[in-house]
Amino acid sequence: MRDRAWIVAGLALFFALFTYPLWSRALRGQRGEETKLALLMPAHQADCVMPVTYMRASHMKLLILWRREVVRENIHTFRAYDGKVYNISLTGTCLGCHSKAQFCDRCHDYAGVRPLSCWTCHVDPALTAEKLK
Repeated sequence: MRDRAWIVAGLALFFALFTYPLWSRALRGQRGEETKLALLMPAHQADCVMPVTYMRASHMKLLILWRREVVRENIHTFRAYDGKVYNISLTGTCLGCHSKAQFCDRCHDYAGVRPLSCWTCHVDPALTAEKLK
């Protein structure tokens, strides 16, 4: 029973380290919503192909689905959740509203993720260099 102090100290240290993200944020006065990146939504477009919550969490799944449908199944249109039909195109649909630099790159940098190398091959040459910066 001489190890009781070491066990209690070890458990206290484990608990402090395990809960560090919660209590450190509380001490700084931050909440989860305040740490989100504020992205500017396009002014000329009211709707996206999917809801914002889905796009934040799973946009890459949608892009992979689009790639598979175009390449493997020769399907070039997408029916959205609200019934609207969109052309399956990264540059024609997504980049028609969002700019790569102000939207895609900012979010990926904020999240600390490195996207696939979509931009090396799948860029519409008709888009200006300014739009892709």
